[in-house]
Amino acid sequence: MTERTTLPDPLPLFPLQTVLFPGALLALKIFEARYLDMVADCLRKRSPFGVICLQQGTEVEPEGRRPSPAGVKMEAVGVAARIDEVDAEQTGILQLRCTGQQRFKLREAPVQGGNGLWWGRVETLADDPVRSPGPAMLQTVTALAEAIRKLQEHERVPFAEPYRLDDAGWVANRWCELLPVPLSAKQKLMELDDPVIRLSLVDGFLRDKKVVVG
Repeated sequence: MTERTTLPDPLPLFPLQTVLFPGALLALKIFEARYLDMVADCLRKRSPFGVICLQQGTEVEPEGRRPSPAGVKMEAVGVAARIDEVDAEQTGILQLRCTGQQRFKLREAPVQGGNGLWWGRVETLADDPVRSPGPAMLQTVTALAEAIRKLQEHERVPFAEPYRLDDAGWVANRWCELLPVPLSAKQKLMELDDPVIRLSLVDGFLRDKKVVVG
């Protein structure tokens, strides 16, 4: 089960060209003043921030330009990110290691504060119910276990432990992180309420690409 916490309302938002999944690991390099302020505030309050996928716009504002809402469009559903570790490798730059928590939905259009930071009024969405992948998904589960083993051999730690290979939502989410599919497709998969359907769609993709055969 993904760790849950009470989300601030409004929630500080970090629009990114990525889709964060519950339980996923996320590394961020922070150097813009608005996000440095956001991190400091989150650490002080021990609260998460929201990661939400950009449909249009950029993650970083050109140096010296005041952040503008013009041309920025983001998805309506995102995932809260808990800050696990912070390294200050040099002045004005922070390296964050975060973990995805619960999903949330914007109740209204996000607003941008005077410092350029986005804020959203949100409602928390339910966690995936714990469901077994079932016998039909055994090959997809086995293939993920093998992918984890190979990544570990190269000293890569792709996912946070424990590895819940008996949980359809966890398996589907980890595959969604690995698969080279468009962000729009990942977003739709993340938003699905039924983890078994999500895993079934992933299974179909893997079979289509011959990653899973049989």
